[in-house]
Amino acid sequence: MKIIACGSVSTIIAPEKYFTGRVLQTPIIEAEAPARLRATLVSFEPGARTHWHTHPLGQTLYVTSGAGLAQTWGGPLQEIRAGDVIWFAPDEKHWHGAAPKTAMTHIAMQEARDGVHADWLEAVSGEQYGG
Repeated sequence: MKIIACGSVSTIIAPEKYFTGRVLQTPIIEAEAPARLRATLVSFEPGARTHWHTHPLGQTLYVTSGAGLAQTWGGPLQEIRAGDVIWFAPDEKHWHGAAPKTAMTHIAMQEARDGVHADWLEAVSGEQYGG
């Protein structure tokens, strides 16, 4: 058993090369091999969002507070709210983030394949976001 004490893991500002707007990330778990799970608490300020990306083994989001938006490539823009669970299939191109005027926080859970949890792509344009 391993207990990770509250406050022992630092929250970071998410890198601009993968996100638009201010996003905070607090790691929850990076499981040691042979496990492949990574989970992160991600907090988006209003208007903040990920870039387009994929996950080799898929991704599950659990929205813990607020309201946001999510979209798969070629699909409709979807509203997401606290309590929602969102599943993206392996290699499904997508993005997710806060609504324009509302912050949103979710837990992002994904597994790695050959050490890769995500493949990051281009930024979501203002037009794609709905601006």
